[in-house]
Amino acid sequence: MGIIEWMLLFIVFAFLVSRFMPVKGVKNISVQEAKAKFKEKGIQFIDVRTPGEYKSNHRKPFHNIPLSNLSSQIDKLDKEKEIVVICQSGMRSAKAAKTLKKHGFHQIYNVKGGMSAWM
Repeated sequence: MGIIEWMLLFIVFAFLVSRFMPVKGVKNISVQEAKAKFKEKGIQFIDVRTPGEYKSNHRKPFHNIPLSNLSSQIDKLDKEKEIVVICQSGMRSAKAAKTLKKHGFHQIYNVKGGMSAWM
């Protein structure tokens, strides 16, 4: 392979790593760990699915802020408090966690498997 092919391979690899590697400061937790956090005070629970998905199946105390609206509503959240994020499978909530991290949040938890893993 020539230099151009190696560079393209590196770019593709770097892109994949950046998309799927955990974000520093974001902890992936299980459904059981998320449920345990319900007992704690001062934690923000955010469901980033669409309003339709949320309406058809959600858990208290999660509040619905769709991923597409998160950036515009981020000022409604407290950066000093822990935040637990969930979606249907864990992919959108991982994106939401990255967004929260970029906006200065420090204690972010992403629920692995999302609502699909809820028992």
